[in-house]
Amino acid sequence: MEQLLEEAGEYAPLIINGIKALAVLIVGWIVAGTLSGFVRRRVNSNPKIDKTLGNFAASVVRWVILLIVLVAVLGLFGIEATSLVAMLGAATLAIGLALQGTLSDLAAGFMLILFRPYKLGQYVDIGGTSGTVVDLNLFFTELSTPDNVQIIVPNGQAWGSIIRNFSHHDTRRVDLVFGIDYGDDADKAMQIILDRAEADGRVLKDPEPWVRVTNLGDSSVDLTARLWCQAGDYWDLKFALTKAIKEAFDAADISIPYPHSVEIQRAG
Repeated sequence: MEQLLEEAGEYAPLIINGIKALAVLIVGWIVAGTLSGFVRRRVNSNPKIDKTLGNFAASVVRWVILLIVLVAVLGLFGIEATSLVAMLGAATLAIGLALQGTLSDLAAGFMLILFRPYKLGQYVDIGGTSGTVVDLNLFFTELSTPDNVQIIVPNGQAWGSIIRNFSHHDTRRVDLVFGIDYGDDADKAMQIILDRAEADGRVLKDPEPWVRVTNLGDSSVDLTARLWCQAGDYWDLKFALTKAIKEAFDAADISIPYPHSVEIQRAG
């Protein structure tokens, strides 16, 4: 090693600093990952603290340590922290223009963690993009769709969009619409819907199940049922009742009309 440094001559200090810088980067990267993981586990182990805060705090710790490592590496090459601050101050405009989207995401990340319009594990719609919240860090929100597709939403876009949180409330309303023939008994059909709803234990008694005639269509009388259930039962209940009511209509000879088309041919 000494022989190589002697041969390197005037470049020897630069090579030594480069090796030190590489070592500092590797150690700093490992320390950042270890400490951020420790913070995440400690915060998430407390049942009184939302897990969203644990992930966000871990992200902050990681980036702060990496920033310190960057300053230390620059110091090895003779760039002091004060000089670095002066350089950044002189380049503020350029950096701001280049990173305005990133800085916007960073600011939005703090707003999201402060007001918490959604949390980890909740199903949300952010500006037309739906999925379960998997992660919320300094710069982006990660969603997972029901068909297991990963979606990354920049925090700036999330904060500036309309957010629909389907998991915020404990209960949800299931709306079911059934069309019956004009010749069928509407009262009988509504009673069948109520009977099937009341027979399913997932339908809440309060608010009371509601069924009304809501529209007179071109080929059907539309009946709407509004039922309340626990948020976690929403889809299973919706699918089960749709099938059960259709089968009950068939058994009671209540028809569900469908559009018909008539073809007219001109003679000659």
